[in-house]
Amino acid sequence: MNLSAFTMTLAAGSVATGLIASPGHAGCPSSEGQTAMTASYRQGKDIVDTAVSAGSFKTLAAALQVAGLVDALKSNGPFTVFAPTDEAFSRLPKGTVEMLLQPENKAMLTAILTYHVVPGELLAGDVITRTRAASLNGQRIDISVDNGVTVDNANVIKTDILCANGVIHVIDRVIMPSSDSILETAVKAGSFETLAAALQTAGLVKTLSGDGPFTVFAPTDAAFAKLPAGTVQGLLKPENRHQLIEILKYHVVPGRIYASDALQAESAETVQGSRVRFSLTGNGLMVNGASIVQPDIETSNGVIHVIDEVILPS
Repeated sequence: MNLSAFTMTLAAGSVATGLIASPGHAGCPSSEGQTAMTASYRQGKDIVDTAVSAGSFKTLAAALQVAGLVDALKSNGPFTVFAPTDEAFSRLPKGTVEMLLQPENKAMLTAILTYHVVPGELLAGDVITRTRAASLNGQRIDISVDNGVTVDNANVIKTDILCANGVIHVIDRVIMPSSDSILETAVKAGSFETLAAALQTAGLVKTLSGDGPFTVFAPTDAAFAKLPAGTVQGLLKPENRHQLIEILKYHVVPGRIYASDALQAESAETVQGSRVRFSLTGNGLMVNGASIVQPDIETSNGVIHVIDEVILPS
């Protein structure tokens, strides 16, 4: 991939200008930056053309082309893009960019790039009042203002670059979504061996390794141990496979439901067909009679909430 050649081609229909905004501090653009941003907006330049004309986003532009996302980010939007500079991409381990630009890694590249895009237009003033933002990838970006403005592990170094179809905030690192599936995340955690064995017996491993997304209320090994003696061993027998499937499916809800969503919704229909109910008690957030002891664990195909009891359909 020749980044320079690609950038020149993409910029052919654009007005060649310099970086249109260089505010010195997140949320505090200079008057000069404000004037330039207004001019950019009047010119009607979209996010892609704006990034190309800036000259410091050649790797990002090439990556968008390989991922097939150029047309999407030239559409009406609006979008908020946390845009890594060429220097940010250069901080990745050696060979990472070249690997991501290979055709066989398009899905991985797309997942990373869409993690940098939030639907809607979030200006600096909006960003600093939030702790998370849902990306087009599906996973949420963590936002902090404790030490400057950061998104995940990246510093926001320029803000509010206005475009015809959204806004760009420049960041100094590439931010990475979770690449592990629900099952891979649970296995790596080391405290869900019983759940993993049950999913294997029930034939649900492939399902929970698929695209999803799913929300899984995951009982720990200690949670399974609270069941009456012999219950787990009985459920793992071939003749009880249907009952095991029903119980496991009762722990899965289609889509990504974060803790805040659960509280607002009060209940959700599971893959099993029955509903689970959410409540806030002195012990924190509950699903049915189980405490959610660790909420909102991001995975590539959904979200996990760790629970301390196995919940059973009625």
